Amino acid sequence: MTVERLLRLIAGFFILVSIALTVWVDQRWMYFTAFIGLNLLQSAFTNWCPMMTILRKLGVKESGAC
Repeated sequence: MTVERLLRLIAGFFILVSIALTVWVDQRWMYFTAFIGLNLLQSAFTNWCPMMTILRKLGVKESGAC
C-alpha cells in the first residue's frame, strides 16, 4: 500500500470514528472532525501533511516506487 492510499484510509477512519464519538459521547468531538477536514484541505494545496511524513519515516513506499 502506498503513502497516498494509506493516508486516505487513515483519514477516512478518523473521520468515521470522530463522527461516532460526536453522536454517542460528546458534541465537542466535532472539532476533531473539523481538524481532519482542514488538514486534508491544506494538504490539497501544499501536498504535505504530518501523517505523510510519519508514514514515510515508517517506510511506506511512495506511489511512483516499484
